[in-house]
Amino acid sequence: MSCASISHQNIVIMRHGERLDNIDPSWASTASRPWDPPLAQAGHIRAFQMGRGIQQSLKYPIHRVFVSPFLRCVQTVVELIAALPTINNDLGTNIGEDNFIDNSKVKVSIEYGLCEVFNNVAIRPNVAPKDGNISFDVSELEALLPTETMDYNVQKVYNELPQWGESFLQARARYQKTIKELADKYPTENLLFLTHGEGLQTVLSSTRKDGANAKLQYCAYVELRRPIFNKDQLFDGGEFNVLPHYSQTGVSYISSNDP
Repeated sequence: MSCASISHQNIVIMRHGERLDNIDPSWASTASRPWDPPLAQAGHIRAFQMGRGIQQSLKYPIHRVFVSPFLRCVQTVVELIAALPTINNDLGTNIGEDNFIDNSKVKVSIEYGLCEVFNNVAIRPNVAPKDGNISFDVSELEALLPTETMDYNVQKVYNELPQWGESFLQARARYQKTIKELADKYPTENLLFLTHGEGLQTVLSSTRKDGANAKLQYCAYVELRRPIFNKDQLFDGGEFNVLPHYSQTGVSYISSNDP
């Protein structure tokens, strides 16, 4: 049996851009889906700028994006994709010399496991449906993305939306399960997860002692990295590590001693 070779997998977890109902509070009063606001113009701009920023800061390509079905998340990905291809054209993969991944196009899939917490705290009580009936037309969401980026063959970690009344503890377990299973499913690819503030908070809380005190800007993101062991073409991932070069953008921390 040959000795194991080691490469690395990189994971980026990002929050969506600014939502319209924060800029225009009256929007929800006439919206057909008031619990699913789109991006504000500032959100579109920030998401595109973040894509350009990632282009300069990441030292690796993004191969796959998994996104929450909420409209603001899908729209954030649309803006990111407009900026990301330059990375894929200019940089090679560090996943391993024997794995030639076509970096010319990033692939995108909608994943229910990355959605907002399904309760009337995270989904604001003044707009949350009283019967908890929230649904998405995935085909309409996919139509917003460039056709060549869609991967329709990816099996979701969660094939159904969470039940209404989900607790924050349940949601955090959902986020962790989703990220871990998809990372394990694509160990030779670098992944970006586009989710909500609670999803990003979950990652910070599991990787930093002060993660619970994090303040997150829109489009804030963190990077994680783990070793991937290749033994006879069988890939096994190690633990995600907070390395000295661990990167985060748009994240600040409040001291627990602050009033």
